[in-house]
This record gives sequence, structure tokens and C-alpha cells, in this order.
Amino acid sequence: MTALQVAVVGVGPRGLSVLQRIPELAAELPPGCSLDVHLIDPGDSGQGVHSTQQPGHLLTNTVASQVTMFAEGQGPSFTEWAASSGYRQYGDAFHPTGDESGEPVGEHAYLPRQLLGAYLSWAFDQTVNGLPPHVRIVHHRDRAVDIEQRDARRFAIRLEKGFVVLSDYLFLTTGHCERTPTEEDRAYEEFARGSANRNPRLGYCSTPYPVNRLQQVAPGSTVAVQGFGLTAHDVISELTVGRGGTFHGSGLDTEYRASGREPRIRLFSRQCLPFSARGVNQKGITGAHQPQFFTKDSVRQLRQAALHRRGDPRLDFAEEVLPLLLREMGYAYRSAEEQRAIPPEDYELTTGDRRVLEEILNPLHGKQFSNQEAFAKFFVDYIVSDLEHAELGNATSPVKAATDVIRDTRASLREAVEFSGLTPESHEVFNSTYVPVMNRVSFGPPRHRNHQLLALMRAGIVSLAGGPGSRVVPDSEAARFTVRTDYPDGPELHHVDALVVARLDAFHPESDRSPLIANLLERGLVRPYSNGTFKPGGIDIDERGRPVTAVGEPLNSAWAVGYLVEGPRFYTHALPRQAMASQFTLDADMAVRDMVADINDRHNTTSEDEDAGSDRKSVSVP
Repeated sequence: MTALQVAVVGVGPRGLSVLQRIPELAAELPPGCSLDVHLIDPGDSGQGVHSTQQPGHLLTNTVASQVTMFAEGQGPSFTEWAASSGYRQYGDAFHPTGDESGEPVGEHAYLPRQLLGAYLSWAFDQTVNGLPPHVRIVHHRDRAVDIEQRDARRFAIRLEKGFVVLSDYLFLTTGHCERTPTEEDRAYEEFARGSANRNPRLGYCSTPYPVNRLQQVAPGSTVAVQGFGLTAHDVISELTVGRGGTFHGSGLDTEYRASGREPRIRLFSRQCLPFSARGVNQKGITGAHQPQFFTKDSVRQLRQAALHRRGDPRLDFAEEVLPLLLREMGYAYRSAEEQRAIPPEDYELTTGDRRVLEEILNPLHGKQFSNQEAFAKFFVDYIVSDLEHAELGNATSPVKAATDVIRDTRASLREAVEFSGLTPESHEVFNSTYVPVMNRVSFGPPRHRNHQLLALMRAGIVSLAGGPGSRVVPDSEAARFTVRTDYPDGPELHHVDALVVARLDAFHPESDRSPLIANLLERGLVRPYSNGTFKPGGIDIDERGRPVTAVGEPLNSAWAVGYLVEGPRFYTHALPRQAMASQFTLDADMAVRDMVADINDRHNTTSEDEDAGSDRKSVSVP
């Protein structure tokens, strides 16, 4: 029996998605061919960053009933699994009691990420238990640090402990990353070290993950949190609920009772705008806005017109793509406002509709704030208004109906952006300007997170460190960081002991901490993706998902999927949605199908695995 060696480097959700496709396509392998699938990951299988060891107060930011690892309906959704596993809700906590106490897990619940990790591990176990006899798993609980191409079709993967895995096929699914320190990071770290003798509470945290890093923030100290997105909510939760504080009540009546171990939290960012809360889902588990104007076909037509007009199929997002998106959002807004299905042929984006959408996307436009007090009032009013729209729901609230369009038309955005679909200049503007706005208005936290933020502000635990344009200045004399905002009435200065940067790093191969990525670059097996002069991040791949080498050739017998290729691809980190087509699943399916096709092409030339034997059992290598 011929045994081919397959290596999956990184076994979070993306690695799991690849593993799921292997047994499903194993029937197409040549007669007598078997696979040894080497899973290389130091963590628990399937979990990735969704570790079961993280605190229970860290939540998923998608309604659990819409999350699944079985996009084609071959297994339960996250919510269905939780219910069948006996989980019940007790306030903000979920426990597997298996009885009728507490409340059932509802379809609108946002479940803890530690519970998502348990679901992913269960999905992994189901996949392994369902393997056919000619597919064997070998789990190496270690980290890959280098990969060498031994010949045109074989790889040697060196693990951190020194063991070498030889493979005929390679899948890179390494997931999230962490950057090497920037000049700013080094300057802040040096300032914190150099001034610690005068302020022992002084500290700098360039990333809050894992959140136990925040233990260095002393109770009673003042900490500035840079960012208002989902990561900032994790930081706030860890520094409050994670310190023993509790929330009581709901909605605008939510109250926070402090434990006394919290620091004073001061929030700021470049724009100082909060992320909008998710609207109540009125579309059902599988429901989504069906685009009428911003479709994949309409993007392809734009590309054909651009090629005909200027000899270049690449698009300008602001000039050519955005008008379609705005028209789609305006159509959803008007339909919700009038609560009727407007015939698409009867709708045009009016000046009034455009003005409303611009206000949603940029609520600071045309506004001036004379001082911090004026901006703080605007900030709170903005959150309250947004929560009112969120409570109305994503089909009843015109605002939430419009912003949900961004989430529901990701396929059209991918069609416009992926594989250098935009001009380099437009791609850079899209990433730096439009993506942050879309994330803020459409991919925000659950409603209760913003209710909790307001409760924390009322309790005096959280406040704003500044307003739009605020910046950090290390104050050597005071041995503290200073957050400064310049207002017409004069500068606003807030002194803090610690600074936490609350944002996820984009993956740029040249600045990643991973020794594996550094060695892949040095060997020329991968190269950073570039759209002309712009480098948005990620490694370069061809449209089959194969890494492109330093000399511009596809790396045969290898594929990369997920966050590693966020650059040539767009929005790679969303888990599949229940009963809906998912790019997450399609990418894995394409890569594994490519491998199976290659095996069929060359199976007569593969060497016999003399050590395989007939009794092939899965093993784990510690």
C-alpha cells in the first residue's frame, strides 16, 4: 500500500477545515493509496486562538446560531452543539448542567470563546473518528520553525524540539500572528523600563493577548486603552469582570458593581468613535440581504468596462465600487424605513439617502468640539442612539439594515478586492480608510457590551482619555504616559500609568515574530504579497491557493489558506455560517481537491511505504 505523507501546519479552525475535506475526498484516491496526515500544532486540536483556557467572559462577536464548522449541514451549529451538550444559561454564564435549570441557549446568544474552543475540538474529534481506514492522523504537539524543500515534491518540516517531519504535501494554516516590535513599541517599552524606578505602576503592552498579560496592570492605577473595537472590549472585560466586578440589570438600566481591584480605564483612538452594536437579528439563522446592485456580476461588469476604457481591469474603489455599495445600502435603508419590498428598478440613490449614509459612515463629518466635555456628551449620545437602532433590529431599523449590507455583501467585496482587483493606490486607501469604517459600523460587539460600557462610564471606572486626533506623549518628568487632544478651548491632557494597545496585528511576513515565516522567506519558498507598490500584508498565492515563491513560481504540492493570505484574499477570518456558502470552506475544498488531483496524476510513481502495515491507527506524538 502506498502511503503519502501530508502535513498540516497549524490546526486551528483553518487547519480543521482542511482536515474535514480530506476524508470527504479520500474516496477519490487511487486504489491502494493511503494518507498519513501530520498535524503540527502545540495546542488543542481545532481551537487555534479560541482556547478553552481563556476566561469565560470573553465572547464571540457573532450570534452563535450562525456559527458552524459544518457549512453544508453535515453537523450541528455552535448553538445546537451547546444545547445538545447540556449547556444552560445562568445570567452571563453558561454551564453544562444537562438538566432543566437556568435558561436554554437561545438562537440570539453570544457564547464564550472558550466554549467555541470546546466546539471546535469536538468537531475535530468527530472528523478524526470518521476517518476511513486509509487515512491516518499523526499529531505532533509542537511548533514548526522551518520548512525545507528537499526536492521538487517533498518537504522537510523542522519542529521546535528538533524532530523533522517529511511530507509529500503541505498545507500552511498558521492563523493569527504577532508582530515584531516597531520603533514606537521599542520607544514606549524603553520609557516604561527607564522610568519604572520612579513609577512602579508604569507599563506598556503592545498586544493584550493572551489577556493574562493584563495582570501587570495594577489595581487602582490608571490605564489608557488605545482602541474602541472588539479587542478593546476584551481588555475592558478582563480589567473589570476579570477583576471580580459584576454587571446587574439589562439595557440602559445595566449597573456595574466594582470589586475594588479595577484600574481606572481611559479610552482613546485616532477618531475616538465607538464600534456600533450588532442589531437584533430579524433575518433568521440563514437569512441575509440579497444584493440587487452590488453583486459579483456587477463588479465583473465594472472590470470589463475599465479594461475597455483604459486597458486596465483594476478598479478604483472610491470612484467605481463604492457607488454600488452605497446604492445597495441606500436601498436597504429605504426598504426598512418604508417597511416594504421596493422594486429594485424603482430605486435610485438620492441626495438625501447619500447624506444619511455619509452620516452613518462618518458621524464626525462637519462637527467641531470645543472641549473634552462637548465631545464626551456626543460620544455617549452616539452610543445611546446606536443602541436604540440595534434594539429595533436589522430589518426594522433603517440604520442597521443599511450597515448589515456590508456584512451580507462580502462576496462582492472579495470580487472587487482580491488578487489585485483594485489599483495599488486605491487598494491602500481601501485598507487604511474604508476597511476600518466598515468594521466599525458593521462588525461591532453584541449590544450588551455597549450597555456595559455605558454602565462602566456611569460608575466612573471608564472614561475618555481624549477625543478625535488624540495622541500619546511619554512624559519623562512625571514618569507617566500622557494622552493629549488639542481642542479650540485648549489641550486636554490625561496622565496614565500604563498603556495597552487594543488592536489585532495585520500579518506582514517581513515583520512577523514567527521563526517559521522568517525561514520561509529566507529560503524563498514564499514572498510577501504586493499589489504593485502597495503591500497590504499576507503571503503571495496563486488563485489555486499555492504559495508563490521568491522567483515568482507557484510552490507545487503546497497550499496556504486563512489569515496567512489576508492580502491577496480579503476577510479570511470569518467562520462559516449555518447553511450558507462559505469562502472559508471553499478555500479548503479547493486546496484538498487540488492535492487529490495531483495524487491521481502521479500515484504510479509514488514510493511504497514499507512501514505502513495493515493495522493503521492514529497516534499522537508529544
